[in-house]
Amino acid sequence: MPDERKKPNRPNRPAGQGQGPGRDEESRKRREELSRKLLPPQRSRNPFVSWILFVFLALVAYHLFLQNRSTETRISYTQFKEEVQAGNLQSADFIEREIHGVLIDPGTVMREGEQISYREFYTWMPLDDPDILGYIDEHSPNAMLDGQPPPTNWGGVLFSVLPLAVIIIFWIFIMRSMRGGAGPGKAFSFGKSGARLLTEDRPKVTFDDVAGLPEAKQELQEIVEFLREPRRFQRLGGKIPKGALLVGAPGTGKTLLARAVAGEADVPFLSISGSSFVEMFVGVGAARVRDLFEQGKSNAPCIIFIDELDAVGRMRGAGLGGGHDEREQTLNQLLVEMDGFESNDGVILIAATNRPDVLDPALLRPGRFDRQVVVDQPDLQGRKGILEVSAQDVIVGDDVDFEVVARGTPGLSGADLANLVNEAALLAARRDHKAVKAEDFEDAKDKIMLGMERKSVILSEEEIRNTAYHESGHTLVAWLTPGSDPIHKVTIIPRGRALGLTYLLPEDERHNYTKDQLFNNLTRLMGGRAAEEIALKQTTMGAMGDIDTATELARRMVCEWGMSDVLGPVSFGKEERHVFLGREMGRVKDHSEATAVLIDQEIRSLVDAAAARAKELLTENLDKLHLLADALLKRETLTGTEIDELLGVGAPASSGGSPDAGESGGKPSDEEKPPQPDHGAEAAAPESDNKPSPDHEDDTSSASA
Repeated sequence: MPDERKKPNRPNRPAGQGQGPGRDEESRKRREELSRKLLPPQRSRNPFVSWILFVFLALVAYHLFLQNRSTETRISYTQFKEEVQAGNLQSADFIEREIHGVLIDPGTVMREGEQISYREFYTWMPLDDPDILGYIDEHSPNAMLDGQPPPTNWGGVLFSVLPLAVIIIFWIFIMRSMRGGAGPGKAFSFGKSGARLLTEDRPKVTFDDVAGLPEAKQELQEIVEFLREPRRFQRLGGKIPKGALLVGAPGTGKTLLARAVAGEADVPFLSISGSSFVEMFVGVGAARVRDLFEQGKSNAPCIIFIDELDAVGRMRGAGLGGGHDEREQTLNQLLVEMDGFESNDGVILIAATNRPDVLDPALLRPGRFDRQVVVDQPDLQGRKGILEVSAQDVIVGDDVDFEVVARGTPGLSGADLANLVNEAALLAARRDHKAVKAEDFEDAKDKIMLGMERKSVILSEEEIRNTAYHESGHTLVAWLTPGSDPIHKVTIIPRGRALGLTYLLPEDERHNYTKDQLFNNLTRLMGGRAAEEIALKQTTMGAMGDIDTATELARRMVCEWGMSDVLGPVSFGKEERHVFLGREMGRVKDHSEATAVLIDQEIRSLVDAAAARAKELLTENLDKLHLLADALLKRETLTGTEIDELLGVGAPASSGGSPDAGESGGKPSDEEKPPQPDHGAEAAAPESDNKPSPDHEDDTSSASA
């Protein structure tokens, strides 16, 4: 059993050993504290309201069930007149048409075959009988007569008041729901921002908990120092920045950086989401912006953090209807508060967004957001640091080398790496390991980057054979291509949405790619289809994702990166982005029909040349193709080392990267994604949305071939 890896500034916690009574007591207190935080707070009940409800229900029950229960016996109106005629009536009370009375001598009445004796009785007059009083005076002159007003009908009152009470309760509920988090008991405080003020209970996150973002940390550390020692920076006439905008892809750590600023700064920290300004009532968003900055001024110096700024800061004038937009009114108020007629000295605004392209230009100018902090994907050393920070509370075995894990996770964001550590810990726990081993990290990495193994998928022998030759074609072309990334793993076990895949692992961090490297990737993408044509004498649907990816890569080579000898270094068909919709709706028609024909011809020429090159390589090495396919059919999964041993020592030297087709000039594309595997034999779900991982041959020589 490997021992755990000892982390700096951590107590020794050997795997599988007890922690002692002191440690157990500390762990128990920590669990109790965590349980109190996780359990929802118990709302205190008002005993006065409970007693009112109890008394009300008791009164209703009494009037509905107990009021009419008495010792009186019900008799017929005819029998009542007979008792009056006999002079046996002692007294009688008239309540409208209901008569309650007492007899002088007990009378008898038949009930269910049984004779019952009674003195107190009540009866109903079938119709109004105005002569009944004279009839009583004539036959029972000594009877005492009385009248009473009708009793209150509590059931009718209840059912008449109940609808009104329901309406009032519903209205109160609506008011409390729409107060926007402004605090308990303020049902009409729509204009309150609801921003959370972090002072004493600020999160215990510091810059030491943030790894892989050295430049972004430095920018924000300077802002914290501005607030701590303003005179140090103002002595030469400099001004404190008014705002910093964190820009980066999802999961890169923008919100984590803001939490670190809140933990490091010794000033109040106001936190709010951009969607909190959006409300169904007109003017509420602008009112909340005003209230937010009023809170900031009253607590100055302070920091205001707005997460997901694009929810409220989208470009004005982009609505489809052309009318006034409530969101624009909120944005206008935000612009005025950030840099308007009144000064906001001591208030620094930090915002985060992953869509800076849709923000209004007036919001991005200096004076509002003086700094734009780019939170990019981490490099090799950054990924290693993120893994180490994420594994601080994880018992890690000695066989785990985070540099190796980081080298095998190119393109993953900080959130992906934290999820990788968590998945490895859960996997090790399911396997009853005393510590998280290297194999747990490897399996967790494959699960995240390649997809979950779908061993329940039942494939026929023909489908398995087709998949084996398809993946062998990808693998062999990559192995035979000089400058290609080394092959990490090839498998015909279905993973994710694919029936098989080939995964290349880049050796170096790369941000710029040549035309030859991109063409090599086209060749590798077409290797699966070429293998099917050569070995199986047919083609399958498994190449659908490869063809889609290759076509898109060839289009970008021609239209965006100027890699066509015929068209030259000219850009065609820029994407048209509708800011209001937040997505691409098409391409701008910025060229003639004749140029469009040339573009199609150049795209077709590149793809055809890559397919011809792939067929040429596989035809010359047909024995290696069969050898690799047979090995896949027997073992299902082959690693890069096993492939090198199987194919021989003559494998080409590996260098270069396997990116998503970066733009010329060293700047990656906005839509660039981590290196994606090549999915083979994928009929149900092609990889049409995956970006390429180029490793390419010489374009000129391949085209001529």
